[in-house]
Amino acid sequence: MRTRSKKQNKKFKWLFIAILVVVALIVGAVVYWGSGVFNSLDGLQKDNKDSLINPETPEIEVEVPKWEGSERVNILLLGGDAREADPNEMARSDSMIVASIDPVTKEAHLFSILRDTYTEIEGYGRGRINTAITLGGAPLAMQTIGDLLGLEIQYYLYTDFEGFKALVDAIGGVHFTVEKDMKYTDNADKNRYDIDLKAGYQLLDGDKALQYVRFRHDALSDYTRTERQRNFLMTVAKEMQSTWNIIRMREIIESVSPYIDTNISVMDMLKLGQLGLGLKIGDSAQIPPFEHLRETTIGGASVLSYSSVEDIQNYVQEVLAPKPDPTVDSEADPTSLNENAASNTTAQ
Repeated sequence: MRTRSKKQNKKFKWLFIAILVVVALIVGAVVYWGSGVFNSLDGLQKDNKDSLINPETPEIEVEVPKWEGSERVNILLLGGDAREADPNEMARSDSMIVASIDPVTKEAHLFSILRDTYTEIEGYGRGRINTAITLGGAPLAMQTIGDLLGLEIQYYLYTDFEGFKALVDAIGGVHFTVEKDMKYTDNADKNRYDIDLKAGYQLLDGDKALQYVRFRHDALSDYTRTERQRNFLMTVAKEMQSTWNIIRMREIIESVSPYIDTNISVMDMLKLGQLGLGLKIGDSAQIPPFEHLRETTIGGASVLSYSSVEDIQNYVQEVLAPKPDPTVDSEADPTSLNENAASNTTAQ
């Protein structure tokens, strides 16, 4: 049986890609005054006949929940690696992350879904959660993951290796400090995705940036890789918000458009763009969490199961629950504070 680290060593591989593209969409939406930008955003939403992941005639029709703008909005970020797929075959979702945003508190929580999670897929019985997209496209993936988390998922956004590279190249690369030499030979695709970076401050183009955020061949594997991804994400987010890149937003969006598939309409992008102003990141979590994770074998294949759907959904609600404000003294006695305030008023 594979070890836990082998099963989970790609769980965050596409988190940075999907979130970076979402950042591009939000910034693009904020600068909606340009008709060219508006039209470019409109091109991100594909008809089924042009979709990268949705079949024209799915066997099972899935109704996608509508977002009215005032309730919690949930966006499924899908990362695909089509290198092993046949020419006419949809790639499984190599990474699945739900960004859950409270429009009142403007706090976003991230849930990464382990791709080997064995769960119920409506109409198809139980299977690996990353196969839902190959059976019914993004709508079935949204419903399957939403049923597991206990959340209504209104939107999805899909991209791949080339989408990330195109975004970094479109903003002129990113100046970044590579903390150590990184080298790894990947024999797939005629070594197209080999990693060979030298330590030091340098300009990373799309190819080198992809090498940096994919590297995991050190002692802590995914743990250090996800830290790199977060640091790189913050740098790219700052670049995206520069005056020059805002001016060039139409060009940037058109560069990544061929690699993106989404059901977010332009008008919804404008609403999400307004919501994105002042957005802060709350807790992030893995689903299933370690305390509810079960390794098992189904049909001779290793999969990940969980204690119960109720346990998963309760855990999600715990993560989403408001946290105490660290600036407030939690040990202070509110009764004594009220008494002190009353006595001070009397004295005055």
